Amino acid sequence: MSATIHARLKVARNDFELDVDLQLPGRGISALFGHSGSGKTTCLRCLAGLERAPEAYIEVNGQVWQDSRRKHFLAPHLRPIGYVFQEASLFPHLPVQGNLTFGWRRIDAKDRKVSLDQACALLGIEHLLERKPATLSGGEAQRVGIARALLSSPQLLLMDEPLAALDGPRKREILPYLERLHDELEIPLIYVSHAQDEVARLADHLVLLEHGKVQASGPIAATLARLDLPLARGDDAGVIIEGQVNSYDPGYQLLGLQLPGSALQLRLTHDPMALGTSLRLKIQARDVSLSLAHESQSSILNRLPVQVTGHQPADNSAHVLVSLEADGNVLLARITRYSADQMGLHTGQQLVAQIKSVALLG
Repeated sequence: MSATIHARLKVARNDFELDVDLQLPGRGISALFGHSGSGKTTCLRCLAGLERAPEAYIEVNGQVWQDSRRKHFLAPHLRPIGYVFQEASLFPHLPVQGNLTFGWRRIDAKDRKVSLDQACALLGIEHLLERKPATLSGGEAQRVGIARALLSSPQLLLMDEPLAALDGPRKREILPYLERLHDELEIPLIYVSHAQDEVARLADHLVLLEHGKVQASGPIAATLARLDLPLARGDDAGVIIEGQVNSYDPGYQLLGLQLPGSALQLRLTHDPMALGTSLRLKIQARDVSLSLAHESQSSILNRLPVQVTGHQPADNSAHVLVSLEADGNVLLARITRYSADQMGLHTGQQLVAQIKSVALLG
């Protein structure tokens, strides 16, 4: 059964105050995103019961875990959660299988949500079962740690920057497995990260935290595209679009992706994929240029008719961030203030967006 998560938390320290009211969806991945010290991990620890917020109300799937007004506090070991930390922290004296079954055996068979075989298959660790933790790579150990959390049959899975301790190749190794958890399990997941690319690839819902307060909370595509948030003003600003494969040109190795609810499509070089496959794309604002007219001789493959819906200064005075609507889909463009003035940029203006690069996430 999917959970509905409500967490109202107030925690005061000498140099920090957390004051949030989180309403999170009961399916998919919700990401808590923000800089170090924004309150992400404190939120997670309060949900787990590892930290007792003086003022709190936590309800998951109709079950109240904490209500400070009624002096009710459910101990951590009684909360049906799985918790994945930055480090896997496996039992060094047990092989992988022993680590996986340590908690799993203590759960009544009728209450088990995930089987041992299913967890191993989801995380691709079947071949590691006889290995000791000391012989595992960082990525392998973290996959075992995630499988161990799943085998606790949680109603809610919590992940606290699970990729932060890994290098680039190991992160890329684990991300597809996290996507499989999203696609194949009903267990809701709260994912803490300060890496925007991770969040863009995995999350359905985004909570932006800053100095212990919620700056924004909503579906990730709409939240990333908001010009009033700092996410849209930095150099890595961009939007997410869920495209669907509708064609493939083997001669040029070009994949055609139809935009949702639209006849418009994007093309990118890629191996063949089955028609109808849904894919998540990220389009960086810095990879979108604007033109007053179609450039028929341009080397840029993707040119879409758009309407300007808003604009504001970027994180430096030389650039402008422009919000665009492409047949119901939101794009962002980062252009120079000089270019904006030359084309007389204004809300409602009809332009052509030239997209220099489209990244498939996953």
